[in-house]
Amino acid sequence: MSTLPQPAATAGNMDWFLHDRFGMFIHWGLYAAAARHEWVKHQEEIPDEKYDKYFRHFDPDLFEPKAWARMAREAGMKYLVITAKHHEGFCLWDSAYTEYKAPNTPCGRDLLKPVVEAFHAEGLRVGFYYSLLDWHHPDFTVDPMHPMRNHPEAKQWNESRDMARYREYMRNQVRELLTQLGDIDIMWFDFSYPDVEAKGLKGKGHDDWGSEELLKLVRELRPDIIVDNRLDLPTEKADIHTPEQFQPHAWVTVNGLPVHWETCQTFSGSWGYHRDETTWKSPEQLVRMLVNTVSCGGNLLMNVGPTARGTFDQRAVDALGVYADWMNVHGRAIYGCTQSAFTPPPDCRYTQRGDRLYLHVFAWPFKHLHLPGLAGKVAYAQLLNDASEIPVFESAGKPTQEWMHPDALTIELPVKQPDVVVPVVELFLK
Repeated sequence: MSTLPQPAATAGNMDWFLHDRFGMFIHWGLYAAAARHEWVKHQEEIPDEKYDKYFRHFDPDLFEPKAWARMAREAGMKYLVITAKHHEGFCLWDSAYTEYKAPNTPCGRDLLKPVVEAFHAEGLRVGFYYSLLDWHHPDFTVDPMHPMRNHPEAKQWNESRDMARYREYMRNQVRELLTQLGDIDIMWFDFSYPDVEAKGLKGKGHDDWGSEELLKLVRELRPDIIVDNRLDLPTEKADIHTPEQFQPHAWVTVNGLPVHWETCQTFSGSWGYHRDETTWKSPEQLVRMLVNTVSCGGNLLMNVGPTARGTFDQRAVDALGVYADWMNVHGRAIYGCTQSAFTPPPDCRYTQRGDRLYLHVFAWPFKHLHLPGLAGKVAYAQLLNDASEIPVFESAGKPTQEWMHPDALTIELPVKQPDVVVPVVELFLK
């Protein structure tokens, strides 16, 4: 048994975050109408005048934020992070600083405020994703990530663009988001790329964003808010670190030191709605990603990309249903849990909350599992899905049966796996 990592104290309030463990990410914007990836403007190098067709036709007439919030709560998610503005520059709320916003599309209304109200009504916390990039703003300079990066006049355009004006624009919008929409618990900025360079165009980092000033504003407006690590600032300035689209298999560290972390993942290979994308994860993958994350001391932020009509497509609804079914009976193996100091047997994971140790069984064995380091330390064991007793055997160093291991706790499981995606054994420690 080893000592658990101890991340340094942060400016943001981490108490609720470390308890809740599971959140919903929503990527929603004009790219939902293109339905072929949220980076479609970048990937296909679409100029503003052609991309404008999505703005002129965006009308999510089936938008029901209360249904979104209900599905999130039923799936066991405890908080939301939604794209108030993604890289395309389109704003879901009625910002006073741009005309490129939802009220000016055919839908004619603010789309962000109703989401905040609906999720708060379901008892969930709310955070905003805000893109530092803006491919529509006239002062945002063309860089290696910009859709017009290969245009022959890119450098000439930059001569008249002013990032100082753009920094002021960002600060004004962040102030709106944190003062006009109720209690906000997370500010999720995305992203910095100072080391990227192509064709004489340079990437952007903290100086371009005015990150120090931006972070200071956020902290002044919301002292307890959680801020992510994508502003290109020193590690200690961030509350959470955000590995994306890969599964950490150990507590995340930065410069050799443990940090609070949250991995953001997708049901399929796209963040925004992608009609023809087919790499949707299986129920087993979905649940195991959540278990793996919490077993390493992290949070999971799982993404949904709504359609341009404002609905979750059926594949997303089905995936949320997987979580709903599993979390309904296994939630206490996730909420308030973290990495355990005990080492699990092969094909298993541990999560732990106080004297409750949860054994998540990824590969169901025949009858017996041997738990190293737990001899003499378990008072009772049960399957979590139905609270049925699991027999416990201890050898005290002298096995009385050939299937017992010396100095290990042995539990006897039913031959048939319970009818759940990932079974969990709840162990009550002495």
